[in-house]
Amino acid sequence: MKKLGIIVGLAFLNLRRSLRRTLLTASSLIVGGALLIISLSLGDGSHEKWIDSGVRIGTGHITIENPEFRTRRTLDNRLPNEVRSLVQAAFSIRAISEHISSVSVRLIVKGLISSAAGARPTQIFGVDPTAEAEFSALDEQVVEGRYLVPDDRFVAYIGVGLAESLNLRLGSKFVATTQDTNGEIVGQLLRVIGIFRSGVTEIDRTLIHIPILTADEWLELSGDVTSISILVKNSDVVPVLVDRLSRGLSEPISDEIITIMEWREAMPELNDAIELDDFGNYVIHGILFVIIGFGIVNTVLMSVLHRRREFGVLQAIGLTPGQTGILVLIEGLILTITSGTIGVVLGVLVTWYVWGDGLDLSGFVSNEFSFSGFVIDPVIFPLFRQVRLIQAFVFILIIGGMASIYPAFRASKLDVAEAMKFER
Repeated sequence: MKKLGIIVGLAFLNLRRSLRRTLLTASSLIVGGALLIISLSLGDGSHEKWIDSGVRIGTGHITIENPEFRTRRTLDNRLPNEVRSLVQAAFSIRAISEHISSVSVRLIVKGLISSAAGARPTQIFGVDPTAEAEFSALDEQVVEGRYLVPDDRFVAYIGVGLAESLNLRLGSKFVATTQDTNGEIVGQLLRVIGIFRSGVTEIDRTLIHIPILTADEWLELSGDVTSISILVKNSDVVPVLVDRLSRGLSEPISDEIITIMEWREAMPELNDAIELDDFGNYVIHGILFVIIGFGIVNTVLMSVLHRRREFGVLQAIGLTPGQTGILVLIEGLILTITSGTIGVVLGVLVTWYVWGDGLDLSGFVSNEFSFSGFVIDPVIFPLFRQVRLIQAFVFILIIGGMASIYPAFRASKLDVAEAMKFER
């Protein structure tokens, strides 16, 4: 331990003595670390924006439905009213409720919309107007009229694409038809109360919202629904929340009445898009730090070659070849740890100061920028996750440590007699 202390002291002394070399090597690590944190925080912020946009127009961070509903999409696979009550009771548990932002109870059926201009297949969402306005952003995308309100009954909120294809305007009437629980075709006369533009063509052409009470009376379901969707305050807690809900609703799950899915399972295309973008970022970061690593190897190796006499003297007065190599390795680790810490802190400060109020990309993309079928807000807010800071620091440490191994090996192989021939 005493020799190790001497070696560490020598390492600090050598770094301070060769200040120009130290600063040159440190600067590349500091800049690389800062760029890594900036990239990760903005990347995580954009992914969180993608998730938020996707789950709001889709199935939420967590969705509860019948195991067969996602594939068959029929009323035979609905959630009975008593099960709906059990689920809502589970939401009242503090360990669960404190993470929930909003809940939307939905009655979703496939249907056909008919007017004098023709007919189009649609997805009919029976929703609670108040809950859905908190859950979804669709109520903010009105181009004509308004969104649903609690007192509405036989009205519909439709997409601009559907309105254009069926020649529907505000106040126009049309007939919605679907199959009831007995397999019979049933129709309902509805009036257009509002028209929206989501920015996603498929949604604008196929989706309509009607009051859930109207849908319930029309299909005679006595409070049954097809899905219960949940938004949470932070997407990181989704797996934990799914586990808690699964334990609280173990009986209907074991009876195969319900299944609980997180957004990754319910919307695999969104998950794939995020994983693909993450992979691309990792490749870019890897290339950047491989280049930085070669720079460190070059700088440290050159210092080793220029310090042969010094190493020869150290070995002559008692340092073993292995300890000489450890000295070089410790110098590299000290430099990496110090530079990595400064780089991570600098990256956080720069990102928070420059883009803390959001990075507006509207000048580079359209106002209706969509990705993987979801409309994305062009303003990105950086997201600082503790695990990302640790990952960045460990990554820098690994690169710096690996870059110091070869120079340390070369230092350990120096011949004392040869090394002493070199002038200072």
